[in-house]
Amino acid sequence: MGPFGGGTALSPDNDYSKGGRRAPLTVREVFDARRGSLALEVLTPHASLDRPVVDSDISSPGLALSGFMDRFAEGRLQVFGQTEMSYLAGLDPGTARDRLRKLFGFDIPAVFVTKGQDVPDWFLELAVAAGIAVFRSALSTRDFFAVIKPFLEAALAPRTTLHGSLADVYGVGLLFVGQSGVGKSECVLDLVERGHRLVADDLVMVSRHGNEILIGKGHELQSHHMEIRGIGIIDVAALFGIRAIRLQKRIEVIVHLEYWDVDRNYGRTGLERDSTNILGVNVPRLTVPLNPGKNITVVSEVIAMNHLLRYAGVDAAAAFDQRVRAAMTSVQEYLEQDYE
Repeated sequence: MGPFGGGTALSPDNDYSKGGRRAPLTVREVFDARRGSLALEVLTPHASLDRPVVDSDISSPGLALSGFMDRFAEGRLQVFGQTEMSYLAGLDPGTARDRLRKLFGFDIPAVFVTKGQDVPDWFLELAVAAGIAVFRSALSTRDFFAVIKPFLEAALAPRTTLHGSLADVYGVGLLFVGQSGVGKSECVLDLVERGHRLVADDLVMVSRHGNEILIGKGHELQSHHMEIRGIGIIDVAALFGIRAIRLQKRIEVIVHLEYWDVDRNYGRTGLERDSTNILGVNVPRLTVPLNPGKNITVVSEVIAMNHLLRYAGVDAAAAFDQRVRAAMTSVQEYLEQDYE
């Protein structure tokens, strides 16, 4: 394992369906990361910003302000838009305070008020009493959701780390895995020299977005460096230019490199389909045996192009199988009709 080691080595029998989740965000981290893009200002300077944010969903209080709190989702950031603030303003002061006091009794990491609206002092007093920080954003409610939602989903996505090399080949994310020293880095380096792009080498940080998208990227300390045995650490961006790298890429195919095993039966038609489960997502996996003289770089390009064809609905192996079966059926019918 190289200097950036620490990932888990993939093997044909591994299952990585569970993975992990990063430590919860804090309200302070959300504020620091998106203060500018959300145009935020703190309205409760004395409230703690250390409350954890563990849910990527964000909500507006809606029915909770009307008094129905049986289905209130705790643990979410709450957004007060113009509708919510206008509704509170239309209630008599005692009822408004009572509703908000009950609302702030739930586990709410923080409250955001959008559209730069004025926030009454009593609103802030109740929030501080409950230990909830209140922020004001100059953005509209719609724009606020559009900015913060992707950030929370990415920051709180299930994640794991894997030992391998990730490359963008013809727009397809190929994750090369195999035992240490099998030639993963050298293969990716050759692909880069042919015009493809390096995403991460040695340690690939993987996160799941939605139900079926895996995004891989390198550790921030890697900065697109590679370890080549016999040479040492090289800077791919400095050697080949900025076009030879990309920051992240969807993982679409796993290429498992291994030394040729004469006792193993390797697939030859492409009809046998294998996969690896990573964070609950099944990713197609191809095992490529290595022997002297094999051009693994060209094989990798063909893997990427074949994946694109299958995505477009063209399955060469299945089509060939159908033609062979059709031909065999014709011969069988001819023999059945031969009575001599």
